[in-house]
Amino acid sequence: MEDFTDPAVTDLAFTDLAFTELAGAVADETSGALLHLGDPVREQRALERGDALAPLGDRTVIELTGTERLTWLDSITSQSVARLAAGESTELLVLDPQGRIEHVAAIFDDGSSTWLIADAADAEPLATWLLRMRFRAAATIGVRHDLAVVGFFGGGAAERRAEQAALSPHGTAVVWTDPWPTVQPGGHQYHDGAEHPGAGYHWRTAVVDAAGAEMVVADAQAEWAGLLAAEALRVAAWRPRWAAEVDERSIPHETDWIRSAVHLAKGCYRGQETVAKVHNLGHPPRRLAMLHLDGSENVLPAPGDAVLAGDDEAGRVTSVARHHELGPIALAILSRRAPTGDVVVRTAEADVAAAQEVIVPADAGSTADVPRLTRLSRRATAPDPRESDPRESR
Repeated sequence: MEDFTDPAVTDLAFTDLAFTELAGAVADETSGALLHLGDPVREQRALERGDALAPLGDRTVIELTGTERLTWLDSITSQSVARLAAGESTELLVLDPQGRIEHVAAIFDDGSSTWLIADAADAEPLATWLLRMRFRAAATIGVRHDLAVVGFFGGGAAERRAEQAALSPHGTAVVWTDPWPTVQPGGHQYHDGAEHPGAGYHWRTAVVDAAGAEMVVADAQAEWAGLLAAEALRVAAWRPRWAAEVDERSIPHETDWIRSAVHLAKGCYRGQETVAKVHNLGHPPRRLAMLHLDGSENVLPAPGDAVLAGDDEAGRVTSVARHHELGPIALAILSRRAPTGDVVVRTAEADVAAAQEVIVPADAGSTADVPRLTRLSRRATAPDPRESDPRESR
């Protein structure tokens, strides 16, 4: 595998094209990714039962090889991956020096290669950044446009089909298990409710090559679902993703991403100062919320639509879906000071009323019983709680 060289790739990989030729397939006009096959609600139910496979044409695979690939990744990202064993999965973030999220990737190691699965628009920027940060590390980086990603829920017929079709170049099937259902070692959950909907989100993704894609497409018994179905189940589980919930201001605390993608006790990495300080002092500048939308007018907001609390803008919608049980729902990033009651979403067609469900509390970290971290510049003394949060002025 040669190093990534930032190729200008504009066409779908042939593995994705195989999925868009399924009966009833409706593809996105811009990306070509499979949106649905005629009935997104039925597809959601089949996907949730573990019966359906969902081609994820909006994801791209990066392969890392080399003896230092894991220790190198450990030193530059938010997650502890130096001892990631063959067959294990986790998630990592790349932060800027101020702790803002730049890149996100699912990570799986098969003992010889490390596989990163990223949102398609982020894959090449992530690979470029990794190449810049490699220095003398024994690691090679390659964007694998010849591979495709298929999502499914564990425990059903889809799991068997996906594992049979998955790429397995070194004897271990490349199938990533989403860590979102439980708080990961070294992580922390800010949501303080009795139940978290992510506990039932048993999402997995298989990396397939052309032969694997052809195998499952040729299976007459296979059931299929599109991105609309997969996204609806993600939103219902409060699961953030780079393509939707991340902007130039995002820090991990705002979306409760510390539960799955940040190890609070690992060694130094870029952005750790902010992660520790906000975790110690609480009060992230913004917070993720779930919106249960009024569906009586049959108007569905779009990502970017303003969320209003009274006459004031409280934030923006980031993800929208029609869920087979919950109805129209959305995720929104709101100001920390936004009221926690009902809000209104302003769309191009009409204002849509919404009941708000708090995911990240406004005082996240400041009142909860969280493990306190020593900031990099003050390893000898505890952090001073009287200091202000540097992002309050952003």
